[in-house]
Amino acid sequence: MIEIIRDSLQRYLNLHPNMQARLLNSLLIILALILLRLILLRIVNRRFREDTRALYSWSKGTEYFVVILGIFLVGRLWLEGVQSLATYLGLLSAGIAIALQDLIVNLAAWAFIIWRRPFTVGDRIEINGHAGDVIDVRLFAFSLLEIGARIDAEQSTGRVVHLPNGVVFREAVANFSHGLPYIWNEIPVMVTFESNWELAKAIVSRVVKEHAPEVEEEAKAYGRKAGKRFVISYGNVAPTVYTKVEGSGVLLTMRYLVNPRQRRNSEQQMWEAILRAFAQHDDIDFAYETVREFNHWREGKPALARQRQRLEQTGSFKIEAQDD
Repeated sequence: MIEIIRDSLQRYLNLHPNMQARLLNSLLIILALILLRLILLRIVNRRFREDTRALYSWSKGTEYFVVILGIFLVGRLWLEGVQSLATYLGLLSAGIAIALQDLIVNLAAWAFIIWRRPFTVGDRIEINGHAGDVIDVRLFAFSLLEIGARIDAEQSTGRVVHLPNGVVFREAVANFSHGLPYIWNEIPVMVTFESNWELAKAIVSRVVKEHAPEVEEEAKAYGRKAGKRFVISYGNVAPTVYTKVEGSGVLLTMRYLVNPRQRRNSEQQMWEAILRAFAQHDDIDFAYETVREFNHWREGKPALARQRQRLEQTGSFKIEAQDD
């Protein structure tokens, strides 16, 4: 049978005997590999018939095995002048490096993650628009238990996000857990211009000092720590309140350090304390975007009210008010 095929190839295609041998051997190898894969798939189907995921994984695995084995065997036949196995493997690895460059980058990134430790399992990080707690680091990818996104504040969504390791080479990594285990958090509280803003600031300052965690001693201890990886130094870690005038009122911003996993609870405690405290004072109101009529002469500062009274007594109030 083989001789008949060789004679036909020689007669009709005028192929060199060496070329004929390579072509026939390549066809035999391909047929043998196809038969091998069919046998493996039959064994896999019998063993994992009820487990769809396992059946899929084993099917893909046998396919990859047969393809790689076929490339190795057939490539050895067609590469002339390559007698050294080491040389052949070198050329093969170069081709694989080009075809599988993403996987190689992910593998190199895995080595970088293990060596430089931009994050470890348990850290809370943000990368490439995804934030979450690292729950697994593998050869080609790492997994995050997602926070935020469709959930308000930095709490878990219950979804697991898988990212290729190579993303650490392309995107900035924000780590919430390195250095001090705290992050700065700010809560804006806006009161109206007519409110007693000084009393409001005193209340807000008292609330943030009562509910913010005590971190001064821990920050000092970290600053004195020998061999620390990062040079992090804060001159003042005490909670504070900043005052700023906005278009809708006086903005009082609370700033304090908090564990990132406790941020939402701390905000809830502070807001409840502020709501209860402001409810006891009639001269403090929250500001919000609204539209209303404001009579500058009647609702302005006391000096304007006295000026209005004098103008009314002299009979010139209407004229001057119209000119204003």
